[in-house]
Amino acid sequence: MRRFALALAAGLLAAPAAYAADAYSLDPGHTQVRASWNHAGYSTQSLLFRQVSGDIAIDFAAPANTSLNITIRVSGIDTGVEAFDKHLASGDFFEAENFPNATFVSTSVEKTGDSTLKVLGDLTIKDTTKPVTLDVVVNNSGDHPLGQFIDYYKGEWVGVTATGTITRSEWGLGFGAPITSDEIELFVSAELKKN
Repeated sequence: MRRFALALAAGLLAAPAAYAADAYSLDPGHTQVRASWNHAGYSTQSLLFRQVSGDIAIDFAAPANTSLNITIRVSGIDTGVEAFDKHLASGDFFEAENFPNATFVSTSVEKTGDSTLKVLGDLTIKDTTKPVTLDVVVNNSGDHPLGQFIDYYKGEWVGVTATGTITRSEWGLGFGAPITSDEIELFVSAELKKN
C-alpha cells in the first residue's frame, strides 16, 4: 500500500497542471495600438504605435491563467505629421531618448461574457507605473482561414480588440492639457499566432 501511495504521489507531481496557458506571438502586420484624443474641442486626432512586441499566454479553459507582457516602442509613434511625431518623442511628452519603451503587464484577467474579458494591468510610461483596465473582445479563434492560401497563416490564431481610457497627465504627458484633452482613448486590434 505504501508503494502505491508513493507511486501515486510521484505521478501527481509529474503530471501537467489541469490548465495550461498556451504561448502566442503578435502578428506585427496585423497588430495596431492606437491612441486618440479631442484636440481643443475642434477635432479628434489619433496616433499609431508602429512597434509592438510581447509575451502572451492564453488559457481558454481558465482565463485567469492568461497573461500579457507587452512592450511598445514609443520612438515608433506615427501621427502622419513628422513634426508632431518629433514633438511627442521630446521631453514635453514621451522623452523617448531616455525612456524608449512603454510597457503593459497584466495583473489579472477576468471573463465577463462568452467572448469578452476584463484585463487589469500596470502601464509604465517613462518612470511612472499606474493601473489600467482594458475591455477585450475575442473576435475569433482557431485555424486562420487564410492558411489555405498563405503558409504564414497555417496554425491556430486568436483575434482580439481591446479598448480603455487613461488620463495622460498621470504619466507625465500633460503638455497642453486640459485645452487638448487629458483623456486618451486606447484602441488595440491584434492577431496572435500560437507558438
